[in-house]
Amino acid sequence: MNLIADNTDKRYCETDLHTHTCASGHGTKDRITDLAREAAKRQMKLLGISDHGPASPGSADLSYFRSLFLCERSRFGIRIAYGAEANILDAAGHLDIPDDILQTLDYCIISMHRPVYTSGSAAENTRAYIRAMKHPNVRMIGHCDDSRFPVDYQELISAALSYGVMPELNNVSLLPGSYRQNCHPNAVRLLQVCELNSCPIILSSDSHGREHIGDMAEALKLIDELHFPHSLIPARPHF
Repeated sequence: MNLIADNTDKRYCETDLHTHTCASGHGTKDRITDLAREAAKRQMKLLGISDHGPASPGSADLSYFRSLFLCERSRFGIRIAYGAEANILDAAGHLDIPDDILQTLDYCIISMHRPVYTSGSAAENTRAYIRAMKHPNVRMIGHCDDSRFPVDYQELISAALSYGVMPELNNVSLLPGSYRQNCHPNAVRLLQVCELNSCPIILSSDSHGREHIGDMAEALKLIDELHFPHSLIPARPHF
């Protein structure tokens, strides 16, 4: 884990792989270029673009993700990785981006979102995550800290280690007033299980637009509180 700014108000990391552009909807007008320009100002090293899959209301269609491999690999001196935050659609772990497109991306985050996925029990949701991990290029589990989608963390982390997938510690989830539920205690449990099993995690801003890219202040605060080992937080994951 490499910090590029560290004070009481701002704590930025040099790598951020969970970010969103205007292609995700949600009201942001920022393009990939806008995020890259801001990343350069913040002296970041690696920026990942991971817009919501097409099942999310207002997001881009499949043609957007199909064309990402043609995009520039470096902008303003920043290395750019192109991925997606794919939606888990059902208990069978199907995703809203087909395998032939996933194979062209640098990485894929798998997440559960309303209204796309209808939550089941913790056992059912955990099985859905594990089945989704088998898809090509899935490398991250997105915000698995939301009590609206309960999971069995021990089973989830055991599978993540088997498939070479990393859970994320999502900065947005930990913000005061987050729309997700019970994220702080769930994140504590997630980190405890990861430490117990020596499972690496990834810190993500989940920024929608340029404003918060690289900003990991809340995630790092929890890391500090729990004395979570920095050795389990890779600075630049190798996908």
